[in-house]
Amino acid sequence: MSETKMSWWEVIKSVAASMFGVQSEKKRQADFSSHQSILPFLIVGVIFVALFVISLIIFVKWLIPS
Repeated sequence: MSETKMSWWEVIKSVAASMFGVQSEKKRQADFSSHQSILPFLIVGVIFVALFVISLIIFVKWLIPS
């Protein structure tokens, strides 16, 4: 396999697909065999999780007014 690095957009799409559970086995293997640093995946993953948690907090505060 070529050692080309994935673009940030490809990393975002890959992390989003894996978070929703729709990442194919072929794509997952391609991501992990791309010889790319895990850092972009970690950064995007942490941002996605933070946005998810923040959106849940906002939704619950909106749903249950104090």
